[in-house]
Amino acid sequence: MAIVDRVRELVAPLAEAVSVDLYDVEHNGGVVRVLVDADGGINLDAIAGLSRAISRALDEHDPIPGRYTLEVSSPGLERPLRTPEHFRRAAGSEVRVKTLAGFDGPRRLTGILERVADDGVDLRSTDGEVCRVAYEQLASARTVFEWGSRPHRPHQSQPLDNREAKP
Repeated sequence: MAIVDRVRELVAPLAEAVSVDLYDVEHNGGVVRVLVDADGGINLDAIAGLSRAISRALDEHDPIPGRYTLEVSSPGLERPLRTPEHFRRAAGSEVRVKTLAGFDGPRRLTGILERVADDGVDLRSTDGEVCRVAYEQLASARTVFEWGSRPHRPHQSQPLDNREAKP
């Protein structure tokens, strides 16, 4: 069983016990990253508590050989999409995907995630064209968050001193 699968097996019941969704588990080099989420977002206190519980479980069961750093966090605003469940959660959102070489179409696509199926997704571009991408043709995918500019307020000068200057 892969390290990620062993960690997921240990972490899933801990996340469920505190009403948090286990979004993803990554293992890259010396870093084990556990991404968690909750309806309405997750706060730092929940992440800190879960981080301590996960650390204890990993210490007790020792599923990772050698040294590693544990990171527990939210998937963020521009969250990675790796599994069909991730794509289902993001349906209707704007996403950016990169396809693998050999894909019959553009390598980089941005559009609305219109349809999620067991074998792939449909993206609708801004010009209304729909492109079908199979999961095995995806190199990477993530949601897109558009930072809006703050509403512009006209600057209203206020005098610092409303007394008239006397000659």
